[in-house]
Amino acid sequence: MDQNNPTPPKGPPDQKKPKSIWTTVLITVGILLLITTLYNFISNSRYTETTYSDFLSQKESGNLAEVEFQSDRIIYLTRDQAQLPASHRKACFTGLPRGDVMDMAAQLQDAGVKVTQLIEEDNSGIIMLLYYAGMFGLIFLLMRSISKRMSGDGMMGSVGGNKAKVYMEKKTGVTFKDVAGQDEAKESLQEIIDFLHNPQRYTDIGAKLPKGALLVGAPGTGKTLLAKAVAGEANVPFFSISGSDFVEMFVGVGASRVRSLFQQAAKVAPCIVFIDEIDAVGRSRDSRYGSHSEQEQTLNQLLGEIDGFDSSKGIVCLAATNRPEILDKALLRPGRFDRRIIVDRPNLQGRLDTLKVHTRKIKLAQDVDLKKLAQATAGAVGADLANLVNEAALRAVRQGRKAVIQEDLLVSFETVIAGTEKKHTVLSETEKRLVAYHEVGHALVAALEKRKDPVTKITIVPHTSGALGYTMYTPEEEKFLSTKDELLVELRTMLGGRAAEQVVFGVQTTGAANDLQRATDLAKKMVTIYGMSEKLGMMAPASVQHQYLEGNAYLDCSQETSALVDQEIQRILADSYEKARKTLADNRALLDEISEYLLVKETITGEELMAFVTPKNTEETEN
Repeated sequence: MDQNNPTPPKGPPDQKKPKSIWTTVLITVGILLLITTLYNFISNSRYTETTYSDFLSQKESGNLAEVEFQSDRIIYLTRDQAQLPASHRKACFTGLPRGDVMDMAAQLQDAGVKVTQLIEEDNSGIIMLLYYAGMFGLIFLLMRSISKRMSGDGMMGSVGGNKAKVYMEKKTGVTFKDVAGQDEAKESLQEIIDFLHNPQRYTDIGAKLPKGALLVGAPGTGKTLLAKAVAGEANVPFFSISGSDFVEMFVGVGASRVRSLFQQAAKVAPCIVFIDEIDAVGRSRDSRYGSHSEQEQTLNQLLGEIDGFDSSKGIVCLAATNRPEILDKALLRPGRFDRRIIVDRPNLQGRLDTLKVHTRKIKLAQDVDLKKLAQATAGAVGADLANLVNEAALRAVRQGRKAVIQEDLLVSFETVIAGTEKKHTVLSETEKRLVAYHEVGHALVAALEKRKDPVTKITIVPHTSGALGYTMYTPEEEKFLSTKDELLVELRTMLGGRAAEQVVFGVQTTGAANDLQRATDLAKKMVTIYGMSEKLGMMAPASVQHQYLEGNAYLDCSQETSALVDQEIQRILADSYEKARKTLADNRALLDEISEYLLVKETITGEELMAFVTPKNTEETEN
């Protein structure tokens, strides 16, 4: 068996397998005997037992109406009983002696007696043997199926001995070379690897390694991959389990699984125990987030197990979550998961390194420039970049190429943000002009405001995301801070599409819906989080919750302050819109010229846009 493949840890459960089979056999035999006994009891209760002499007497006197010969008995109905209603009839039965049954049946038929069934004595034994064998097989299979489900799924019959659904890899096959863009996180985990390699260095000086480390980051940043890389670098077994696997409907099952997990880990120490999505079991026990007795018992057992194992043996517990704010404080205290390692979104260099990792096995053409792609994918996580590279490879295959070119990567990136092109969607001439002026409005405001994020592409081709066109920007450099003026320029750029519609056509369309949502969100952050409001000053009345998920801000202030916040947001948006409208009105000729060019080409690049804008700026400078 390949050691790199995850397999459940082997041990005592496999040794108990023969015993469980014999237990199933005994239970099956008992059930079969019980069924046979009940059947005979029910069958015999329908008849009156007599002697064979009584049967012969009735036969000789001609008082028999019906006779049924079975393999071991004779069932007969007298003429007196036959005259009664069916509900009051009660037949008699007696044993079947050895003899010529066929002759007796013929005599009865000649005497006018109805012989309803005749079973030959020679075949009766075989028929009964086959019957019992079939019944035994069916009951045995049924009991084995029930036994497997009860032992594997945590049903009521196996609550006490349930084992955790743990997957152990002796060798993960993943090292730090497979993890890019997380240099700080790898540096923080390097000490754990060194301890697993050389624990004596730490024990000699009396140092104790932290028992647990918590990996915190947005979904897709590579928390699980980092944990596997730690085990791969240290060359130790890797236990993996999800936090949701601990919690069951029955009280005590989760605690049993926690005990089982650490018992198995202790047998193969040194090792890494990784609990993914620990917030499923480590949720705070206060009433704010609700209470669940099974979850609390499981958490208490987990806390006890972490306190109980000796870290000098080389058991390191890693956990991952993207909701650290809801974890129980006891789980984060010193001696447990006291180390918090942030697995953040990669920066420009990190994205470039990540793309290099994911393209190692991809055949790339010579024109591929991964740095440009890294610049365009600001904010993307490792999972996004891996998906992007795979989409590009699939597109290259669909196009009949044997290598991925730069266009494949760029088109795949556009597919991720805007969806695929709707080739069969035909816009009317009026709608097409509206979309063209809308998109050029965005791009022209950005170009005239001298944004640091130049326009790279403008298109009016509809896409499956619902966009009838879009304008793409690519930052020239990685930025971590933004000034108030830069944010106001970004607001004017977002509102440039609606402003172009108003300047040229005097209408407002639904195409600006997404622009307005993003602009309102940015203005709200400026007022409530960044302290960039004239009336509120440096007050921040909102707090960010779940920063590693949606990262929404929620107001925590009085109604008067909330109303003031709304007024400030509305004022900032109105000022930004008015400035964007004035910029486009002052450059109406340039707006018309670029829009007419876009209507013909349908898609233009940033260089083509700047070819129109640059001469205009040069003339203004000379004047």
